[in-house]
Amino acid sequence: MNQKLILGVIAALIVVGGSIALIHHKSSAAAKDSDDTSVPVNQLLQQASQDEAQGDLLKAKDAYDQIVSNYPDYDNIQDVQDKLGKINIELILSPAQMPETTTYEIVPGDSLGKLAKKFNTTVQLIKIANNIKSDVIRTGEKLRIWTAPFNILVNKSQNVLFLKTGEEVLKIYHVSTGKDNITPVGTFKIATKIENPVWFRANGAPIPSESPDNPLGSRWMGFDVDVHYGIHGTIHPEDIGKQVTEGCVRLKNEDVEELFNIVPAGTKVVIQN
Repeated sequence: MNQKLILGVIAALIVVGGSIALIHHKSSAAAKDSDDTSVPVNQLLQQASQDEAQGDLLKAKDAYDQIVSNYPDYDNIQDVQDKLGKINIELILSPAQMPETTTYEIVPGDSLGKLAKKFNTTVQLIKIANNIKSDVIRTGEKLRIWTAPFNILVNKSQNVLFLKTGEEVLKIYHVSTGKDNITPVGTFKIATKIENPVWFRANGAPIPSESPDNPLGSRWMGFDVDVHYGIHGTIHPEDIGKQVTEGCVRLKNEDVEELFNIVPAGTKVVIQN
């Protein structure tokens, strides 16, 4: 066999062998990275599960927070985010004392409405957290009140809504936004909040809240800049996650009701592409 041909074959074998070795090395490194991630994540998941079973939601929250912050590439990170969101809402609606809460003793002349305005929260949140069944409060009673301001970020490309306090993401909701990307971008404030809203459609009779043809669902939170836009429920939950609305942000009714109870009028809403 020609000597040059032999040398060429040997060189080719060396190159192929080196490529195989490199691929094997990369695969091994990827597997090692996966193993390095899965071990601490599994430990944190186990710890969070134990804490939840024991009713220690603050410790469970801390474990899930560590996973989201330190292991964002974890394969099931969305499941962890969902669990963290569920716990955060439970804590917000609970009587648990947290850095974001205060204890307030009722004085003569107080009312739930006045307290909600004073602490920039909602009457519903005060009632739920303190297990108050009526609108009556009594002098000397102590209430746990949430004091940290909330803000909302809507990402249209992902069709998700982030409920936040400061920079901390408390929960991620799936939403529908405007068809043909018509949902306006910018910074808004929640100006109006309405339970069981009537739909005042253009060039037509109003559609009452109980009608199956009312697309607003069970809650409406209107924006300050343009009264035609806002966050509301839906009669088409199957369309959540799609760009199908006339410009508003839609949530499932159970999600918009949860959000409605938590965020007060005046809450900042940022919508981005």
